[in-house]
Amino acid sequence: MTDPAGLYRVTRLIRRFEERAIELVRAGIIPGGIHPYLGQEAVAAGVCAALRADDLVTSTHRGHGHVLAKGADPPRMLAELAGRATGFNRGRGGSMHAADFSRGILGADAIVGAAAPIAAGAAWAARQAGSDRVAVAFFGDGAVNQGVVLEAFNLAALWSVPVVYVCENNGFATTTRTEAAVAGSITARAAAFGIPASTVDGMDAEAVFAAAAEAVARARSGQGPSLLECLTYRFDAHHTFEHILRPRYRTDEEVALGRSRDPVEIQGARIPAASRAEIDARIETLLDEAVRFARESPHPDPATAADFLYAEGLRPRAGAL
Repeated sequence: MTDPAGLYRVTRLIRRFEERAIELVRAGIIPGGIHPYLGQEAVAAGVCAALRADDLVTSTHRGHGHVLAKGADPPRMLAELAGRATGFNRGRGGSMHAADFSRGILGADAIVGAAAPIAAGAAWAARQAGSDRVAVAFFGDGAVNQGVVLEAFNLAALWSVPVVYVCENNGFATTTRTEAAVAGSITARAAAFGIPASTVDGMDAEAVFAAAAEAVARARSGQGPSLLECLTYRFDAHHTFEHILRPRYRTDEEVALGRSRDPVEIQGARIPAASRAEIDARIETLLDEAVRFARESPHPDPATAADFLYAEGLRPRAGAL
């Protein structure tokens, strides 16, 4: 059952988090820049609303939305982006590798397509342990040509793994249009392995939720994997470096047309204006605190640079670095 206000809160939180993060990139607080999720908020919000707290997600280089939608703490997330010791990964993961196992967030991954096999393995392991947990793998249209994604499809189908694959088709792999790189269709790739696949309006959080809820229920009941192709549009840059370089791979008119269906506005129109204003105010207060927390948090101690490289707290051999 949908929760219009809850879906609005998550889409709005992601939008404002990303906008505040971009401000911190420009201020030099977040080093290296980010891949903004602006415009794609409905996908993360709708999919994660269909999950239980103990379900699992794997994400991408454009992963802030997925991590927040799964329930991650915004102050600690922003601190991680800023490379601070109070971040989820003690400032070592940054924008493209944020993880919070306590929320079932196995991590964002900068390797294109890597979310697919990790999710399949995690879902298989959960089933072997007697759990009915479901895993979701997010990836973009640029990942569907990666062999590891097709290998993951094959094993997930063969073993009826409880995993849902979510392809966020925003029309571009960096600056290359989908139609210039993907032969056939994205859903047909899954169908070739006997995996049910459907195309969803990725600008509408409720449409995404309905499709995700069906796919998650299917996986949890032992019927195996599914694929959702969510048609969405990236409002901002592939990466914030574009704010400086300004490559021209799409026109202002195209961007304006893409922005005409704003997932935050679409979901916001479904709740009373007073409720929307209250949610907006609470989010601003939360993000004000998140920015303060990130700015005031310490950087990691350089003496601990070799920590967490190995399991069980082992450190590298003396002289190995």
